[in-house]
Amino acid sequence: MGNILILYDSATGNTRQMAEFVASGAKSQNHNIRLKSIQQANKDDIIWCNGVAVGSPTNMGIVSWKMKKFWDKLGDELWGKIDGKIGCAFSSSGGWGGGAEITCQSILTILINFGFLVFGVTDYVDKNLTLHYGSVVAGEPRSESEKESCRRLGEKLSLWVSNIITDSKDENM
Repeated sequence: MGNILILYDSATGNTRQMAEFVASGAKSQNHNIRLKSIQQANKDDIIWCNGVAVGSPTNMGIVSWKMKKFWDKLGDELWGKIDGKIGCAFSSSGGWGGGAEITCQSILTILINFGFLVFGVTDYVDKNLTLHYGSVVAGEPRSESEKESCRRLGEKLSLWVSNIITDSKDENM
C-alpha cells in the first residue's frame, strides 16, 4: 500500500472541492490518502507520500502566492531528498481561459524541480474535456464531467503510485 497526499490551496473553496474529488478517485487502489491544505501540511507530509496531487487557484495565470511560498520554504530541507515521487496538478480559475492550464504547468514545474516524476492524462472525460496538464475547472466543479476529471486524475495518480511501489519491491527481491 502506498501513500498519496492531496495538497491544495483554496481561496474560495473551489479548489478544495476539486481536492475532495481527486481524493475520492485516489482511493481506487486502497492507498493511504491524506487530504491537506497548505496551511495544514508540512515537510513530513511530502516525505511521507509516494505521490502527490497539488491544487492551486489560478492567480494571474500562475499558482497562488501561498502555494509558491509553501514550496519555497521546503527547498533547503527537502532538496535532493524526495526524488522519484509521482506528481500531478489541478486548478480552478475564475473563468474558462483564465489560466488554469498554465497554473497546472507551473505546479508541474515546481514538482520537477524537486525531482518529482510528473504526468498528464490523455483521457477524455467528456467531449472536449481532457486532463493533459491536470484537471481544470472554471469556478467550482459543477458538472459531472468536471467532477469526473478530478476523480480521474486521482485514479491515475493512484495507479502510478501502485506501479512505483510494485517496481521498487521487485528491485529489492
